[in-house]
Amino acid sequence: MDIALLNGISNLGSYNSEISAANKTNKNETFENLFQSALSMIKETDNLTNAAEEAEISYALGFTDNTHDLQVAQQKANLSVQYTVAVRNKVLEAYKEIMNLQF
Repeated sequence: MDIALLNGISNLGSYNSEISAANKTNKNETFENLFQSALSMIKETDNLTNAAEEAEISYALGFTDNTHDLQVAQQKANLSVQYTVAVRNKVLEAYKEIMNLQF
């Protein structure tokens, strides 16, 4: 048996601590990226909803008579809200599954 191999095995503890520290950093970065993505999705949904409301008001006040633009703005806002709600539901479903895990 090679002595160098045995010395390498004894040094695995330091590698494991480095790997676990790197994994914690990666998990934090992953969560941060996921959270920032969710925030940007919510902001985009809010912007599209506000644009649809502005188009509705402008049409109602007679500033524009283009129903196509109004329908496009409403459809974009509607799809964005549906997508945001679907993502929220999946996140809540995953959270409930995690909370039901027994260790």
